[in-house]
Amino acid sequence: MSLPDPRAARAFRFIGRDYVDGEARLRYAFDDGPELVERIGFPGAPAPAAERRAAFDRALDLLHWIAGVSYYKAGVPPQIRIEGALPDAPTAAFLDALYRHGLGEFAWHNRLDLGARIAFPAAAEAAPSAPALGLPNRSLVPIGGGKDSLVSVEIFKRAGEAATATWIGTSPLIEACAARTGLPTLNVTRQVSPLLFDYNRAGAWNGHVPVTAINSAILVAAAILYGYDAIAFSNERSASSATLEYEGQPVNHQWSKSWAFEHAFADRVQALVAADLHYYSLLRPLSELAVAERFARENRYDAVFSSCNRNFRILGPKPADRWCGQCPKCHFVFLALAPFMPKPRLLGIFGANLLDQPALAPGFDALLEYRDHKPFECVGEGRESRAAMAFLAGRAEWREDALVERFAREIRPQLAGEDLALAPLLAPAGEHRIPARLLTWVERG
Repeated sequence: MSLPDPRAARAFRFIGRDYVDGEARLRYAFDDGPELVERIGFPGAPAPAAERRAAFDRALDLLHWIAGVSYYKAGVPPQIRIEGALPDAPTAAFLDALYRHGLGEFAWHNRLDLGARIAFPAAAEAAPSAPALGLPNRSLVPIGGGKDSLVSVEIFKRAGEAATATWIGTSPLIEACAARTGLPTLNVTRQVSPLLFDYNRAGAWNGHVPVTAINSAILVAAAILYGYDAIAFSNERSASSATLEYEGQPVNHQWSKSWAFEHAFADRVQALVAADLHYYSLLRPLSELAVAERFARENRYDAVFSSCNRNFRILGPKPADRWCGQCPKCHFVFLALAPFMPKPRLLGIFGANLLDQPALAPGFDALLEYRDHKPFECVGEGRESRAAMAFLAGRAEWREDALVERFAREIRPQLAGEDLALAPLLAPAGEHRIPARLLTWVERG
């Protein structure tokens, strides 16, 4: 079958969504082309309770609009059509911001100007305020396989809070991490339309999408179905830091993990879906280094966790081991953990000393923002990497390793006057939406 080129389309259509027997189906198309159908599976989910049916319908609408970003980007046509109930004006404005900022990296790589193209239609009347549903006091805690969500899990356990480790999609690595937590688990499935990959192979636009926003919308629907009053992600404050600017806008690989997204999305959820459904990040006041320091305090996850993004590709080969040692995530996690772990333990986790490999210098330079911008990855701020490297340069067990020695000799002299202290970066700071009963557990470390 010869597919129409979505880049020539005039309109991207939100055709409809439905929910049958535990599966949500989200339908889209370019012009009059074939339907793209995404499927979300909620295992063992009951039919929505009568008192929650309206809230679940609104959650499905929100999911339909947000998940469309994966398909819209294949053609970025100049018109967006919604063939059903329209979002109210505040929600349309939120969706505009999500698509523009969430596709910022995609636009930069493809040299596209999305500003004039993204404009969601809005209903003339305001949506009614969502009521409280009396949802049970328990939390969904998304597990990504890396250190951050496991730190959140341990906070919930110490606080004695009811929580369920949840993940979306199929990943044996994440499943192993979730099992190691000892919490109840929930695995929601997600099947992206195979037609999207056909479009990509035929030359459609492709690139990064705000997957955390999509997962967040999926979990809002899950919270209504299964009965949870909170969704607690594990996004730290450095996720709000942009990588560069393009067309006058900051470009942040982690925009859907940022405070700006969290605040706007949480407001939309409570306004549209359920007034007593709380969405927040438990680690928001912490830096990446503070999270690494907390993770290093116990070793129960050493043999199962991984932040290496090559493990989580939808398509393509995955590394034979949990850590490829070549990607920015491997480099950053190694550097962030090094100040807080005994060296033999860290080398045992990674199977190699990444700081003693001269060939990796360009990757670490990017983390330091030395001669390059920060990578388009979920990594900490440049100042965190510089502080970690400066700390290691003062440690006998690290200072002779090739990249640490090079930092001390070549890079640190160029940072004269910059505060390279580690301790100030470990203190909680900044805005957050953490419930008061949990904030103490976060702040005490």
